[in-house]
Amino acid sequence: MQAAEEMTPAAPSGLRRRLGQAEAGLGLAVEAAAGLLVAVETVVLLAGVMARYVFHNSLVWSDELASILFLWLAMLGAVVAFRRGEHMRMTALATRAPPALRGMLEALAVAAPILFLLLLLHPAIDYAVEESFITTPALEIPGSWRAAALPTGLGLMLLMAVSRLLRLGGAGRVLGALALVLAVAGGFWLAGPVLAPLGNLNLLIFFVGLVAATVLAGVPIAFCFGLATFGYLALTTRVPIMVVVGRMDEGMSHLILLAVPLFIFLGSLIEMTGMARAMIRFLANLLGHVRGGLSYVLIGAMYLVSGISGAKAADMAAVAPVLFPEMRERGAKPGDLVALLAATGAQTETIPPSLVLITIGSVTGVSIGALFTGGLLPGAVLALVLGLVVRWRHRGGGAARAAMPPAGEILRSFVIALPALALPFLIRAAVIEGVATATEVSTIGIAYGALAGLLIYRQFDWRRLGPILVETASLSGAILLIIGAATGMAWALTQSGFSRDLATAMAALPGGQASFLAVSILAFVILGSVLEGIPAIVLFGPLLFPIARTMGVHEVHYAMVVILAMGIGLFAPPFGVGYYAACAISRIHPDEGMRPIWGYMLALLIGTIVIAAVPWISIGFL
Repeated sequence: MQAAEEMTPAAPSGLRRRLGQAEAGLGLAVEAAAGLLVAVETVVLLAGVMARYVFHNSLVWSDELASILFLWLAMLGAVVAFRRGEHMRMTALATRAPPALRGMLEALAVAAPILFLLLLLHPAIDYAVEESFITTPALEIPGSWRAAALPTGLGLMLLMAVSRLLRLGGAGRVLGALALVLAVAGGFWLAGPVLAPLGNLNLLIFFVGLVAATVLAGVPIAFCFGLATFGYLALTTRVPIMVVVGRMDEGMSHLILLAVPLFIFLGSLIEMTGMARAMIRFLANLLGHVRGGLSYVLIGAMYLVSGISGAKAADMAAVAPVLFPEMRERGAKPGDLVALLAATGAQTETIPPSLVLITIGSVTGVSIGALFTGGLLPGAVLALVLGLVVRWRHRGGGAARAAMPPAGEILRSFVIALPALALPFLIRAAVIEGVATATEVSTIGIAYGALAGLLIYRQFDWRRLGPILVETASLSGAILLIIGAATGMAWALTQSGFSRDLATAMAALPGGQASFLAVSILAFVILGSVLEGIPAIVLFGPLLFPIARTMGVHEVHYAMVVILAMGIGLFAPPFGVGYYAACAISRIHPDEGMRPIWGYMLALLIGTIVIAAVPWISIGFL
């Protein structure tokens, strides 16, 4: 996933300077609170795990407290992401626009969220008041203590957005963006009596037309979904708008999603403690001497590191800085490096504990243990096809080869890497065997990683811990806000009868399962490119998985196929934002990887088709 490029404010003067100082002070306070919530959440869940498995005495309040804190973490993390410009959005078109139009689009990317936040703030307050009549069973406190996170987060984001918009350079572009947003909103409001009788044609107007226009304009995806859902329900139905807030709350509050910030934190932890470096050094000693050996090491390292962290950006950030300098010294071209890094990002989307797997389990009810089991072999198959491309590209020599290290050096690096190598297997085994849930095993992994860093690798930079906690909150907030907005949008689509019509259309396709899988692959390649992975899964997973079951496609098999297809779209240029994340991490210009990546993408597509055609690859070990 790729975050939006941060919008650069004009030089502050007078009012702008005071606004900047106020925003900075408020932002630091929110960051501190969000980072503290990540730490407290980890401690609470770890205490519950230890009480259950070590002392055989469950803490009945731990999951409830974790759930309350989690919604606050999600909303404050979303505020941090908004302040940092890290909400996910598509910038491929905006960055290629002429300077004047680009400035207008940057202002629009702030003005559109302001409209959504203003529209939703009052219903969110009403929702929190309604929740005050519910008492939690264990802690016996009003539900409003948890639900208050929603209006608080929305209000803080609104303050950040207004401050940022006022500090953007060029009064003309700011006023133009506000005028455009108000004109479009006013036009829809005036057209309300005309829209109401159109029935399901409104789905095309709001969920295709409006979403596509705002996504392509560079508006953060969560707010694109939110505006479309709000407009559809407010103008064409009689559903109370407070329902939108309730669906967002439901989407963000699944207990399994507690694993999202914890695995993101764990991914940063293995990089900080040197565990990732130890694994990569062992693989480099083992394979670095063969032709194209470090490319094989990159593929293997991404496979292993993805088995610890569920976030692709964290995986690439852990691997690329270690391998790329030596690969450059051996003569590898920068374009080849970033192309293979992006391809391995797509290849490892199904490796547990992938955040996409956790999200699918949350929104579709598919067993997390089954998804974790089914995701290993498809990732290995795609690693094989990427390896074949690497072998073909190095068939005539090319990059220099290193001498094979002595056997003693390989063994020594293996012993050093063993504690790190054991962690991904520990995570998978615990979930697959039913010993612990994904959330519980993430806390165990954090404790294991911290102890390994302190006692074994002797690398634990306490100064980096605070920034890592804040970065974890920011990325988690961006992901969870998208999940909440997409959940509301998926609910609106379901209530409209669209899911029934979609099932009828899919069932009518000639060719049965084969056509259904082919259409799904094509659809998720496009969706992954435009909407990114998690929003595409949250939006269409609840609609398509029931259809897959009725057509006789195993739900785990179908999950693997759509995840891999989505990954290809996510990491394929020119629209796939994952590709630009790989370029940013490796500090290589995107143009350099445009040509070399297509060979890898073609190989991944062929591998995905093979996986779709052979269900055993996904479900053979269930």
